Amino acid sequence: MYDLVIRNVQVVRPDHDDTIAADIAITDGKITDIATDIDTVGAKRVVDGKGRTAFPGAVDAHQHWGIYNPLDVDTRTESRAAAQGGVTTGISYMRTGQYYLNRGGSYAEFFPEVRALAEGRSTIDYAFHLAPMMASHIDEIDDLITEHGVSSFKIFMFYGSHGLHGRSSDQSSFLMTPPDERYDYAHFEFVMRGVQKAREAHPDLADQISLSLHCETAEIMAAYTKMVEEGDLSGLEAYSASRPPHSEGLAITIASYLAHETNLANINLLHLTSAKALDAAMRMAATFPHIDFRREVTIAHLLADVTTAPLGAKVNPPIRPREDVEELWNHVLAGNIDWVVSDHACCRDETKFGEDRSDVFLAKSGFGGAEYLLPGLVSEGLRRGLSLPAIARMTSYNPAQRYGLGARKGRLDIGYDADVALVDLDAPWTVRAEDSESSQEYSALEGFEMSARVTDVFLRGQEILTDGAVLDITPGEYLHRPLS
Repeated sequence: MYDLVIRNVQVVRPDHDDTIAADIAITDGKITDIATDIDTVGAKRVVDGKGRTAFPGAVDAHQHWGIYNPLDVDTRTESRAAAQGGVTTGISYMRTGQYYLNRGGSYAEFFPEVRALAEGRSTIDYAFHLAPMMASHIDEIDDLITEHGVSSFKIFMFYGSHGLHGRSSDQSSFLMTPPDERYDYAHFEFVMRGVQKAREAHPDLADQISLSLHCETAEIMAAYTKMVEEGDLSGLEAYSASRPPHSEGLAITIASYLAHETNLANINLLHLTSAKALDAAMRMAATFPHIDFRREVTIAHLLADVTTAPLGAKVNPPIRPREDVEELWNHVLAGNIDWVVSDHACCRDETKFGEDRSDVFLAKSGFGGAEYLLPGLVSEGLRRGLSLPAIARMTSYNPAQRYGLGARKGRLDIGYDADVALVDLDAPWTVRAEDSESSQEYSALEGFEMSARVTDVFLRGQEILTDGAVLDITPGEYLHRPLS
């Protein structure tokens, strides 16, 4: 009758205020029933959930596979790490230029290679966001949506005079764009117009076509970096000061007005890190109520601060002081944050650190952490009074709805993909890098005490994590968005 029945679990539903004690029946990769005491006669397999909490598999909408390691390698190892964190769908940011595939050119040539490198290697389902880096990419937006199933795009606002790790005076070399083009506010405007043109051309898809922004202001960062490097600060405190919070706030303000100017209604403000960033984001939402802003934070920015994290936690935008962490949590608890992500970017030790391992300005930006997404938010969230349905909304339902996955992903309900993460809410453990499936040898959250653990994960009804161990299988599929 059923391929699988997961018995005796507490089912978390994003649109309900409580959980229900139930069984979950699965056939052909879909949920076919959620009820108490499901008849398992004839079921091919029955799994005892042991009273654990069943979340919809997390949709980690911000990862970076292939940024520091070959994409085919990252797809294999980092998707396994994601499964440890209860993630069943990962969406990775991708662009032309240095890092990733280290070449420019059209997405018509570039993206099929991306697809080929990832195919057959992932433990979880996956998709990609793409960044229009030059004028010709804007002309490809419609084809990327209709032919390749890419419905979300990105702008890196800080690339104006910064590279990935610091000041950069040579845009065209780093971004591999035509020498007569600039990656600046004018380009950002034209990207917005291009995305909006596609939304107007496809009104049936418009709600699921969006633009995401990394909001930092290059000119502010360049000036402050110079001052900080000449001062007495060091480590993560120095890096935070070199990319100050008002740089985020200013970029958010500029981007919001450009969205207003171009009539682009679907804007995602990525990895907001500070009180000033959230202040600007909330002000812009009130100023432009016709813009559907979505606000994102990362699990690392919710758990770590400049005094608790090691230097390996260098990331853009930076880890902030504790007062900013507390303000992020205030907004999480107030319902002002739409989703929580990992911003997973595996950067191995030999790549991450410079000759002087204590010099934060020599270190590369970014680190892994998808393996801590669901356990981290559950552990710290429950301690602060965050509800289980709110956690499900922020880790699964909301990003699935925004990014064109909502027809199949993001909730435990009949007809949806059987993506299930079982969590033991009372299973204390300590973060140790050696326990991660990631190829990264350190952790930005090393030593952090968790109170909840992901024990089992099912992808479309197939178990990919059993008793905390990732199985040696790669059933993950590319998701052509929007899903039908």
